[in-house]
Amino acid sequence: MHDRLEKIKNSTEEFLKNATELKGIEELKVKVLGKKGELTEMLKSMGSLPKEERPAMGQLVNDVRIFIEEKFDYYTRNLSKKAREMQIKAEKIDVSIPGKKFEIGSKHPMTIVIDELKNIFIGMGYSIAEGPEVETNYYNFEALNVPENHPAKDEQDTFYTTCGHVLRTQTSPVQVRIMEKGELPIKIIAPGKVYRSDELDPTHSPVFHQLEGLVVDEGITMGDLKGALEVFAKELFGDETKVRFRPHYFPFTEPSAEMDATCFACKGSGCRVCKDSGWIELLGCGMVHPNVLEMSGIDSKKYSGFAFGMGLERVAMQRYGITDIRLLYENDIRFLKNF
Repeated sequence: MHDRLEKIKNSTEEFLKNATELKGIEELKVKVLGKKGELTEMLKSMGSLPKEERPAMGQLVNDVRIFIEEKFDYYTRNLSKKAREMQIKAEKIDVSIPGKKFEIGSKHPMTIVIDELKNIFIGMGYSIAEGPEVETNYYNFEALNVPENHPAKDEQDTFYTTCGHVLRTQTSPVQVRIMEKGELPIKIIAPGKVYRSDELDPTHSPVFHQLEGLVVDEGITMGDLKGALEVFAKELFGDETKVRFRPHYFPFTEPSAEMDATCFACKGSGCRVCKDSGWIELLGCGMVHPNVLEMSGIDSKKYSGFAFGMGLERVAMQRYGITDIRLLYENDIRFLKNF
């Protein structure tokens, strides 16, 4: 039994000296000191020894156990320390190496313009309305006083689906849908994407953005329209801005007009932005045609209203001096960094 104890002691120490993993040490500890370990079994067999030998042998077994436990503790701490040092070394950050630069994005110029216009009209008491981008012919044309074969359709040559629906050419169908609900008075703006089969060039795109407005109530006049749009123009370009209205034709408004505003760049003196005219064309507007009101279920003898609409790309191009509309869609970071 003495020789067996010595063998367990020496083999355990030899293994621990060469151990490289904590897992191996734990497995050996169970094998030697566990409930069914070699030393535990030797203690259990002490009863087979002569009575006079038991105290000395019991002391020897306990000494070996203490020795082995100390070795296990020492080599476990040592390997744990080395493992932590290796982990720290692997995870060490070299502060002398330049850090990674994270590009911080900013709002797209179109988003800036849309948000600004929304805020202006919300401040004037308007609410925001939305509608589908794929429309029926009725909402996109007929309900806006543009019947089948009307020449105004030629100006809005557009995209049709196989089932005869159309990608909306303006956000005016949203106005019709709001009027059909019959919840009067109405005071809304309808921003969104619209589609026309234009060739892509510096000033045209088959996909662009519009913002249209609609007010319907009793006693609404052209004076209300002009006053509201003048306030809008001053909010957009500054208090010194002036506006002028030129007669125009739209099938869904009567009378109709184009509104110009003082050039924000030169304040009316003439420059490259306004082509030396001192004015920039801003939007189309007019009093809602009685036919449009009646088709939406509104009594045109009791109620009247005005509507207006503008291309938002034009506003963005005028605001930032952009000469090519394609720059707004190409996502060139060199261009977008300017905003």
